[in-house]
Amino acid sequence: MEGSVKCSANYVPLSPISFLERSAFVYRDRLSIVHGDVKFTWRETRDRCLRLASALTHLGISRGDVVAALAPNIPAMYELHFGVPMAGAVLCALNTRHDSAMVSVLLRHSEAKIILVDHQLLDIAKGALEILSKAGARLPHLILISDKESQFFRTNSLGTEILEYESFLATGEPTFEIVWPKDEWDAIALNYTSGTTSRPKGVIYSHRGAYLNSLSAALLAEMSSMPVYLWTLPMFHCNGWCLTWAVAAQGGTNICLRSVTEEGVFNSIVQYQVTNMAGAPTVLNMIINAPRSVQRPLPRTVNIMTGGAPPPPYVLLKMKELNFNVNHGYGLTETYGPATFCAWKPEWNSLSPDEQAKIHARQGVNHIGLEEVDVKDPESMKSVPSDAKTMGEVMIRGNTVMNGYLKDLKATEDAFKGGWFRSGDLAVKHPDGYIELKDRSKDVIISGGENISTIEVESVIFSHPAVLEAAVVGKPDNHWGETPCAFVKLKDGCNASADEIIKHCRDRLPHYMAPKTVIFDDLPKTSTGKTQKFVLRQRVKAMGSIPKASKL
Repeated sequence: MEGSVKCSANYVPLSPISFLERSAFVYRDRLSIVHGDVKFTWRETRDRCLRLASALTHLGISRGDVVAALAPNIPAMYELHFGVPMAGAVLCALNTRHDSAMVSVLLRHSEAKIILVDHQLLDIAKGALEILSKAGARLPHLILISDKESQFFRTNSLGTEILEYESFLATGEPTFEIVWPKDEWDAIALNYTSGTTSRPKGVIYSHRGAYLNSLSAALLAEMSSMPVYLWTLPMFHCNGWCLTWAVAAQGGTNICLRSVTEEGVFNSIVQYQVTNMAGAPTVLNMIINAPRSVQRPLPRTVNIMTGGAPPPPYVLLKMKELNFNVNHGYGLTETYGPATFCAWKPEWNSLSPDEQAKIHARQGVNHIGLEEVDVKDPESMKSVPSDAKTMGEVMIRGNTVMNGYLKDLKATEDAFKGGWFRSGDLAVKHPDGYIELKDRSKDVIISGGENISTIEVESVIFSHPAVLEAAVVGKPDNHWGETPCAFVKLKDGCNASADEIIKHCRDRLPHYMAPKTVIFDDLPKTSTGKTQKFVLRQRVKAMGSIPKASKL
């Protein structure tokens, strides 16, 4: 309109870097990070992040360069989420459970110029560099994150120098001038998908998307001002579902755990008065099955956000009994983590605990930072009816959807075909518009022409008191095409036969949906807690015909 002027007074590109700037001013002397005896305030964290950004530029890092990290939930990993973008660079946080071969592939694909590595993962990184060296590829600088200060320079077997993190920070200046994004659509992070279905793809995050998703994640996690957040979710996974930046936005305290154990979780909650945490349903499962000797009464209700797979109603009920308030979200790497959540309505409080748990397990509605989520027919692009029966593909659009896949324009165009991001997940819509996930499109079992939701079958198996974990995949069948095959892991000290599991399912499901085969074994998972069903499908295919009660 006439009289409008776009200028620095009224327009600044959105970036989560601003969260740190504000917290270092408003909450300057409050604790920002706690890791054992290591403690920093927000003022100190800003100082360290500025030194990190400065030191990176001394090593030749400039706007748009990729800096990789291979580390668990430790203070340095948190600092990288601000220090790297403050240098104008792009953070590529790698899965800590990748082997050297995969790390070498991702380093080469991302063209990372530097990799910062935790001392416990140094051999993995060295192996990756050796693979790259043999292939004649350019080697990134290696910076070692050590528990103890060491020599500034080390030399590895490849003849390249290894810098030590704390010494490296000391070379940077705390007066460094932040390299702000020129455009809020500029990349802030590169995240590789978990590889549950195929080789990981590089997902590009923007400063704008990270800013908006961080604030949305704080809201749906019910994160109030100055929260105490316990890191049980890997920071490398969608940048900790953007909660790395969200905690800074709220001036909170990050409680870092190098490894997640039942004892560590309960002790940390009590010791630090934890208010918030997050994790995949496997983390919830670990908590409710913790030995009585480890469980401790919580000093207050802890808000825990979960996602990655629909939590079985049984798990939600048990978490509530332990004084955890579960906020169930759904999303993908391509949506910066959380995209939807099951917004709770007061009228549901009068329902039975079982009914409440069933509703709570739904993926719900889009969060405030996302424009729209729908369930559509992937061919016609028409919305499915809200009848809780008709399945379609979950489709998403809005400002918290990725920029695209790195160096893969075709995959990007395919994902955005029709003007929506196509998730590959199948769901139904309830009459109130809440979506409920039924399966990955690749995981649906078609038996005798009937579609079987593996999630639905898994939920029933989970309700068996002896079952700790379960996953269902399709097993080739000459007559039916395929039939459900269940992989089950039992709780310690519990017993159950294949016939017992099958009967448990047949008593609660149509017979065609009940598994015909049950295999007792550990479930292969990604480090973010997702079951790698493609591995299970390969195993089932290789097995051929096996008897019902087979046990590996």
